[in-house]
Amino acid sequence: MVRVREARRLFHLTELMEEYREQCLWFLRPDYVPKTSSEIVKVLDLIERYGDRAGYERAEEIKAWLSPHSRAAY
Repeated sequence: MVRVREARRLFHLTELMEEYREQCLWFLRPDYVPKTSSEIVKVLDLIERYGDRAGYERAEEIKAWLSPHSRAAY
């Protein structure tokens, strides 16, 4: 069950990155995928800062999944 949740989260992150790559992440390598939690948070911060409201909200949702104290992780 945990692997399914992690795969789903990774899918949402990848989908969000691709959607905002030209607008917010244009300076990253086209094949760049963050591997650590800190790299993921940095990418999400960029989307929050330079994206639109929908991107901000989706990035916040993914950040909540990363938080060990979040109920969104369950």
